[in-house]
Amino acid sequence: MMIREIGKNNSLFNQFLYQLRDKNIQADRMRFRRNLERLGEIFAYEISKELEYTEIEVTTQLGIAKMNILKEKPLLATVLRAGLPFHQGFLNYFDNADNAFISAYRKYDKEEDFIIKLEYISSPYIKGRVMIISDPMLATGGSLVAAINGIFEKGNPKQLHVVSVIASQEGINTLQKSISKSNMTIWTGAIDDELTAKAYIVPGLGDAGDLAFGEKNDN
Repeated sequence: MMIREIGKNNSLFNQFLYQLRDKNIQADRMRFRRNLERLGEIFAYEISKELEYTEIEVTTQLGIAKMNILKEKPLLATVLRAGLPFHQGFLNYFDNADNAFISAYRKYDKEEDFIIKLEYISSPYIKGRVMIISDPMLATGGSLVAAINGIFEKGNPKQLHVVSVIASQEGINTLQKSISKSNMTIWTGAIDDELTAKAYIVPGLGDAGDLAFGEKNDN
């Protein structure tokens, strides 16, 4: 199992991540969604370097060129609802990919106590495929563990890439302990150390779903 923190290297990635974190810039919902999409595109490009390729011949107006293209299209999955703009970034680059959608959320019993509810998975055939599952925030890791275990009930992918914009160290530890797959790679932009009592990442950026789509009513 590998961990890739791509924000450690200087690139435009950090420009977009800075804009996501900034409480004044993130107030523009359309810009927030677009920045999530941009980061999804960058992650897609980085992950594409790890995939398998095959050589083909393409006919140009002047001859034949040999090119390496993806051997197989990946399966893209995301956790609703915050994952939608992030997922779109991956789909912009893996434009012919199959897609899976997972409904998982925190159900609060008290103000700070919650359980993870997994309600629904819509997915194509999974067994033996390359799968990329994205969720902008990896906080406790509970939602992603529930989502991944739900996916595994439908079949085991041959390669699993788990992607978050920001992760907590606790969330990464939870994934490593709960998902015993040597073929899993965790990708994140930044690793933050703290979680609040309500399990939000500090400094993080806030609630990605609310910032992208508006505040929800949990009652």
